[in-house]
Amino acid sequence: MRPLDGLTVLDLTRVLSGPYCTMQLADMGARVIKIERPGSGDDTRAWGPPFVAGESSYFLSINRNKESVALDFKHPDGRAVLDGLIGRADVLVENFHPGTLDAMGLGYQHLAPSHPRLVYCSISGFGATGPMRDRPGYDAVVQAEGGLMSLTGPGGGDPYRLGVAIADIVAGMFAAQGLALALLVRERTGSGQNVDISMLDSVASVLTYQAGIYFTTGTTPTRMGNRHPSIAPYDTVATADGSLVLAIGNDQQWRAFCAHTDLDALADDVRFATNAARVGHYDELRPQIAAVLATRTRQVWIDRFVPAGVPCAAVRGLDEVLTDPQLVAREMIASVQHPTAGLLKVLGLPVKMSETPGAVRTPPPRLGEHTAAVLQELLKLSPEDVHRLLRDAVIAQATP
Repeated sequence: MRPLDGLTVLDLTRVLSGPYCTMQLADMGARVIKIERPGSGDDTRAWGPPFVAGESSYFLSINRNKESVALDFKHPDGRAVLDGLIGRADVLVENFHPGTLDAMGLGYQHLAPSHPRLVYCSISGFGATGPMRDRPGYDAVVQAEGGLMSLTGPGGGDPYRLGVAIADIVAGMFAAQGLALALLVRERTGSGQNVDISMLDSVASVLTYQAGIYFTTGTTPTRMGNRHPSIAPYDTVATADGSLVLAIGNDQQWRAFCAHTDLDALADDVRFATNAARVGHYDELRPQIAAVLATRTRQVWIDRFVPAGVPCAAVRGLDEVLTDPQLVAREMIASVQHPTAGLLKVLGLPVKMSETPGAVRTPPPRLGEHTAAVLQELLKLSPEDVHRLLRDAVIAQATP
């Protein structure tokens, strides 16, 4: 048994935020039917390089455990097929520009009267309401508009975009959370509802303590490189052979750090004895820490600090991270057999459940791989009906 066994999700999303959301649902047992445009499919099928046997690594990373139905629902016959699938779905997820599906009679307000149990989720850049609702939402745009770029990068230098599309990813995570909550309410009341997710809202919600600094002081936080505005030393420091992160969160850890770096004299120095003092005098403290750490290799310091309870870490590349025995032990590296790309490694599930675990079950689908099977099973279409829709280019299916 998996948490979402028996749940059918109609996935009208593409690119990242929506597919990331529906992948989480699929990982936990939901049947996710991904509706794609015949001929091209999800935009990310063309995003590359790299490609593996013609399949985009980007697409492969976020679409496992799903079935692909290639359907032109702008065609009247395609719309009839989509309406039939909506009638069989528990959840519909879409990330079209706000108003696009409303204009087609496929918005929540159009579907709810006929499908009162349907849980409907819309993901967009700026949400369904407000003066910015009509702006297109791309990750870099939302990282900029949401303040993340103003906080990321070297002090006094250029603002940086995070190395992953974090605005899309957190929106997908909040969408999955919102759907889970709406499904719980449906179990209690019998009624579905609309879940409206904005990438901008999602990014704003992760500002947390940085927003708290602004709310309490009226001062706008600025870029500080890897320094922390409220904790010290909490920074990246160079060693003899690479960068080391220090994350010293309390005074006990600070004293242990001093004891293992021959900086005993600093432990009780009034300028550094408390966290607040260290934050206030960090420009004086950092050069002394940097001079000592530069004398030995990264691993020497890690071997000293970790047993002493001093939080630290090597700054690792993905080649180190994705072969880490810890992640392997936690089943965060999984494999699936793709019909054209062969054996694929994919990331595992971060949510570990003792009694009803999710799983990586099936590879990302080829475009239209499940079109005929889904329509024959759920809508009881005959082979002749499927052939007619294929002939009229209403649907498409993957070649064997």
